[in-house]
Amino acid sequence: PLAVSEPADDISATPYLIKDPVRVARRLAPLVGISEAEVVQRLARRDTGFVYLARRLPAAKADRIEKLKIEGIDVTPGSRRTYPRSLLAAQVIGATDVDGKGLFGLEYGMDKVLHGRDGARSSVLDGGRQAIEMRDVRTALPGKSLGVTIDAEVQQRTEDVLAGIGQTYRPKGATAIVMEPHTGAVLAMANWPRIDANHPGQAPAYATHNRAVDFPYEPGSTFKAFTVAGALEDGRVTPTTSFNLPPTIQMADRVIGESHARGWETMTTADILAKSSNVGAITIGQRLGATRRLAARRFDQWVRRFGFGRRTGLGFPGEEQGLALALKNYSGSSMGNLPIGQGELVTPIQMATAYSAIANGGRA
Repeated sequence: PLAVSEPADDISATPYLIKDPVRVARRLAPLVGISEAEVVQRLARRDTGFVYLARRLPAAKADRIEKLKIEGIDVTPGSRRTYPRSLLAAQVIGATDVDGKGLFGLEYGMDKVLHGRDGARSSVLDGGRQAIEMRDVRTALPGKSLGVTIDAEVQQRTEDVLAGIGQTYRPKGATAIVMEPHTGAVLAMANWPRIDANHPGQAPAYATHNRAVDFPYEPGSTFKAFTVAGALEDGRVTPTTSFNLPPTIQMADRVIGESHARGWETMTTADILAKSSNVGAITIGQRLGATRRLAARRFDQWVRRFGFGRRTGLGFPGEEQGLALALKNYSGSSMGNLPIGQGELVTPIQMATAYSAIANGGRA
């Protein structure tokens, strides 16, 4: 279990019924977790007939308070959310507020399913706050359990590796995904820095984001696999097709070279991908059509078939769709930039999904 509900009660008071706030505070303060002075201050108020002394107090402590039978002190049954694995998948699972409403992550996105529906009860009380009439206005509906594909052990290992990356390079944030390519099941979705789901307020706001789904970035060379995949699928190249490649290639007003200077070199399609050749990937991109315009149209179709420019359908709240340049906005140099992963934005989950399609024999 990654998130569970356990009994927890609200402790409230009717101040005007408390005859000796100091004595009552002395008995309650150790149980409600605030100072005697603060309890006295709340019990001594005369501007209201209701004050909270504690929210979502563990049931064991609430039972002890109830047994004190102090007039004017009420115990209202409820529950609170706890996260047994604390740090594990915290940005994915999310957290709730004191009223049990989801704040972020699956707790927020699936709140209606998990929370159910609160009931409503109308009560008439006498001067001693004893119910003399009570009726249910709306029936409460219990929330449902939610199963996820996250494997806790795979998740833990992924977070351990990612923590090592974070500690070594100190990025502002990092993310990692483990996906089963045959089913698309996400086995791990980790983020760094880690946060404690039981105490999310102790982390900076940006750390609660699930970067795997809400962080668009320029993919760079990791995008070349999809340029090559499209050309392979269209029969424009084979893994052994040979290219005699110049050191640079000119696309409209841009001259694009390699990450490391080289002379003319003969490479196969497989070599181009293995060596991450910019010139080679652009050359393969141009083979997608008889003319530059037709090549651009077919390249755009492959970009969208791999799922870029739209959400994956994972259903996670806050998922970004990235940015796939509209074909009508291509410039003369676009087929120099785009095949090598420049001028477009993707999310980590889009990349994981697209690579899984390759790993699954071309089936999404």
